[in-house]
Amino acid sequence: MSENLDKSNINEEGKSKSNDSEQGLEDAVEGSDEALQKIKSGSPSTQRVQRPHSSPPRFVTVEELLETAKGVTNMTIAHEIVINGDFRIKPVELPEDSLEKKVKDIVHKAFWDCLSVQLCEDPPTYDRAIKLVGEIKETLLSFLLPGHTRLRNQITEVLDLDLIKQEAENGALDISKLAEFIIGMMGTLCAPVRDEEVKKLKDIKEIVPLFRAIFSVLDLMKVDMANFAVSSIRPHLMQQSVEYERKQFQEFLEKHPNSLDFVTQWLEEAADDLMNQKYRNALPAVGEASGSGDSPGPDPVAVQNYAYLKLLKWDHLHRPFPETVLMDHSRFQEFQLQLEQLTVLGAVLLVTFSMAAPGISSRADFAEKLKMIVKILLTDMHLPSFHLEDALTTVGEKVCLEVSSCLSLCGFSPLTTDKEAVLKGQIQAMASPDNPIRRIVDSRILTFLETYLVSSHQKPLPTAPGGLGPVQTELEEVAINFVRLVNYNKMVFSPYYDAILSKILVRP
Repeated sequence: MSENLDKSNINEEGKSKSNDSEQGLEDAVEGSDEALQKIKSGSPSTQRVQRPHSSPPRFVTVEELLETAKGVTNMTIAHEIVINGDFRIKPVELPEDSLEKKVKDIVHKAFWDCLSVQLCEDPPTYDRAIKLVGEIKETLLSFLLPGHTRLRNQITEVLDLDLIKQEAENGALDISKLAEFIIGMMGTLCAPVRDEEVKKLKDIKEIVPLFRAIFSVLDLMKVDMANFAVSSIRPHLMQQSVEYERKQFQEFLEKHPNSLDFVTQWLEEAADDLMNQKYRNALPAVGEASGSGDSPGPDPVAVQNYAYLKLLKWDHLHRPFPETVLMDHSRFQEFQLQLEQLTVLGAVLLVTFSMAAPGISSRADFAEKLKMIVKILLTDMHLPSFHLEDALTTVGEKVCLEVSSCLSLCGFSPLTTDKEAVLKGQIQAMASPDNPIRRIVDSRILTFLETYLVSSHQKPLPTAPGGLGPVQTELEEVAINFVRLVNYNKMVFSPYYDAILSKILVRP
């Protein structure tokens, strides 16, 4: 299996997922737009590949397109919440030098300046201040749960706008007292992480700066409440999201009947590879169904698993991505980049420990220190400005220095000049994807991922193959996320995969 996957080039210039985590709501929406565009018309890269024949295309109206875009966007957001356990809504932060930021600052300054002028009049004018109190009241009420009857009554009673207007007209309004109540209520309703911000509000004595700070903290509390809601609905959303996404995709498919063409091509290639004896012999036994020797073709589950592994070696620059995994395109790209970095890291550590004395290669503290050094030097491996050859030269120098130092501390003779030259040369050779050691590590990683995928519902989980011990923690983290994503995608789209494979695997 891994020999076949190795023949596909990894696109080193592919975009990785933004932090995600990262990544949030804007990335989810942007991802849906990209997915829609690729399904609808094909990107420039997709047009270089011969599209499989299917149902003839039909024209759609603008209204249909907008409706479809909305459906895909909603589906993407729900998908993001379910798949990404670290999904968080983040406060919007505009770039400092952006026009939008400048306009926003000017408008806000004008508003607060006007409020300041009103409050400095004799007698003071409270129109704007009362409107702000009304907004604060609605925000505080929005934080309450149905059972918060006492708090709801308190807010409604103290922040009674009609009463506040009467007090203002009669010159009896005490803004400071209202602000004190608001701050106290914010302290009651805020998350523990906001306690310090709320506490600082008590030190602000001037009304206008105080109101500005109150709204700033309320904005943060809104984000906290939204993230609390997301975490609360995730278990319930998980139960419904499979049917929801499948329904949304089915509606999309009915409007665009050729929206499974690339999926069909993807599964056909995987099945063809497995039905070729050369590749079937390369697959671990766990990838085959029992009694497969008498079967005319591979097991459908094995085809799907192999197809997902092919996505880790996808040529993103020249090949369209299968439609059913478009929402997770960036995730599969990120897996691909992480695995390539892990391959180089694992290969470097493998040759280093094979040359080092057994006494230091078995020391966990030294192994971890050396791994962290190499990881740091390879951190920007997939940036366009990164030169792997130059980085590996630095890695070789640093590794030889650390190994010699550790050997001396352990009472061993340091590396000879010849051994240092050999080790540096082997490390520099890792820059080539065709390097034998790098290919061995890559093959073992793919075998581990396939085994993990097949045994994901079994205990104990597989151990890392020989030579991958130093990167086992990182490899397992990728494997867990990869298998979670694959299993969820299978649950959503299994009816489509089964229908396609039922036709592919019975071909003469």
